[in-house]
Amino acid sequence: MNVIERIRQLKNDRGWTDYRLASEAMIPQSTLASIYERNTPPKLDILESLCHAFGITLAQFFQEDEQTEIVSEDERRILECYRTLPEKKKRALLDLLCGSDSRPLR
Repeated sequence: MNVIERIRQLKNDRGWTDYRLASEAMIPQSTLASIYERNTPPKLDILESLCHAFGITLAQFFQEDEQTEIVSEDERRILECYRTLPEKKKRALLDLLCGSDSRPLR
């Protein structure tokens, strides 16, 4: 799958229009239309903006054989906070969210 097909796939997976994608990526809609019409991959800065809009990394964008997991902004913030917690607080948070029978931390 080429870059443009991947952009379309990710856009369609979310049920977004071209207008919505351009808005989420904060790029002009004409830029997106130009990518499609000319069938040329976007420049790196545009691709990064598109990936940010999709909530994925560039690495995830290029993973074709694995399903890309979409992480919301709230989920990303939770992960960032979780990673800074000491182990005891991580355990307490997991117990709260998953119940006290959750698996041990790795």
